Amino acid sequence: MDSSTSKQSVYPVYFIRFGIILLALGMLFGILGGLQYAVPGFLKEVLSFERTRPLHVSSVLFWIILTATGAIFTYVQEHSQRRMYSTILIKIQFYLLGISILLIMACYLAGMFGGREYWEYPPYLSVPIVLAWVLLLINFIRTVDSFRNQPVYIWMWLTGIVFFLFTFTESYLWVLPYFRKHIVHDMTIQWKSYGSMVGSWNQLVYGAATYLMCKISGNQSTAFSKKAFALYFIGLFNLMFNWGHHIYTLPTHAYVRQISYAVSMTELLLLGRIIWEWKQSLSAVLKFRHIASYRLLFAADIWVFLNLILAIGMSVPAINVYTHGTHITVAHAMGTTIGINTMLLLAIVADILKHQQQGNSVGKTGFWLANISLLLFWVSLIVAGIWKAHWQMSANPPAFGSMMQQLRPFFMVFLISGITLAAGILLILFSLLKKELHVTSNQDF
Repeated sequence: MDSSTSKQSVYPVYFIRFGIILLALGMLFGILGGLQYAVPGFLKEVLSFERTRPLHVSSVLFWIILTATGAIFTYVQEHSQRRMYSTILIKIQFYLLGISILLIMACYLAGMFGGREYWEYPPYLSVPIVLAWVLLLINFIRTVDSFRNQPVYIWMWLTGIVFFLFTFTESYLWVLPYFRKHIVHDMTIQWKSYGSMVGSWNQLVYGAATYLMCKISGNQSTAFSKKAFALYFIGLFNLMFNWGHHIYTLPTHAYVRQISYAVSMTELLLLGRIIWEWKQSLSAVLKFRHIASYRLLFAADIWVFLNLILAIGMSVPAINVYTHGTHITVAHAMGTTIGINTMLLLAIVADILKHQQQGNSVGKTGFWLANISLLLFWVSLIVAGIWKAHWQMSANPPAFGSMMQQLRPFFMVFLISGITLAAGILLILFSLLKKELHVTSNQDF
């Protein structure tokens, strides 16, 4: 192996390492935000809630984006049996994203905002992110070279990369006066872009998970099956149209609601079915040999099922009127981000870092602690959301402060389970990184 190949082979790990750091920071800021929610005024003068919240959200979103990118770099090289088209483009992309993320975090800490939901930092910091994503698209297309007779995960990655670039750019149309001066159009475009953007990074994560499942089973035929491509096209349809449930309360066209309701959560339904059938087909030997990734994929399958039930309910217009703007929406977001995306990405990280030992008690403890805590966390938010939904739809509701005081017990469960959830994920990360850090401690960037 020449030096160029050797050097390039470690680049995906840099994205993953940075992503893991952001996940750890995201959990830290999440705990601080939970403390501030349960104990109003906590650290208000030092690090107020309007800072900890975007710090938490952005950290977790960039964990997903960076780790999925590292997974694509690793798996597309394994699939194609050749190096990425350009090491230089990978390095430039890493520095563009890395510097942008550090500046974004610095802006949040300094109280400098100017953006909107998800991306609350000053809008000009989005420019290097767009440039980095263009480099990823070029590198991916030139590496794959031909898209004829390719497995489904190649198409999922391509779709995710293209649509993230499109929707991320679309989410900044509000900076133009033409869009900003019409509030209904502005809100429609904003929530449409966010809904589709989630679908785009889901394509990246689900594509990597599909590759991993094929790799573990040793059966590539699954990635060429009609069912797999049905998932892909329904996922694409879902990406483009299921965002409508975000804007049920806006005076938009009825067909938008109808289409979004029809396609809502079909992507997760098929993904769960494929994972379940894949799990059933594995031999006991393969389960033992790949136990770390298998366990995490199984957990994601359970969370797909739970979030599917919640999401179907939220997509019904008559129910959405009550749940919109409550903690139920947060429960769905947390269940999807942590239960599905994070569990899938941790399974992928376990594979890429070559850590599949069964007898790791730390990893097992973290796995169970994280998932049980997430269940308590999820349920407490749903119950709080039902309580708040009843309050906001009451003819004569009590004062907001009184309602929030009544929700305090649920917030305490939410806080305690959030702390143990973070502890569980940190134990998983420790078990995954312990061997990798020992092996790579002498490597330079």
